[in-house]
Amino acid sequence: MNNNKVCVDLIVPSIEERYNVFIPVNKKTIEIIFLLNKAISDMTDGSFPMSDKLSLINADNGAVYDVDKTFLENNILNGAKIILI
Repeated sequence: MNNNKVCVDLIVPSIEERYNVFIPVNKKTIEIIFLLNKAISDMTDGSFPMSDKLSLINADNGAVYDVDKTFLENNILNGAKIILI
């Protein structure tokens, strides 16, 4: 098992899609948001536009993850359900 990545269930309500993605735990959450935004925008031919106002939210409790912390510091674990809004 690779300990430097987690597999999360990413929910993107604005396009009514869900993705299982592997995320590096040592990157800052703001970097991950940018990478996810770019990847989803590319996969949807721009129907999910690039934005600098997105957040990641814990789907179970509604907590907004701190963009200045890494995934590890935000305690995002394998199987976590997160929302990209």
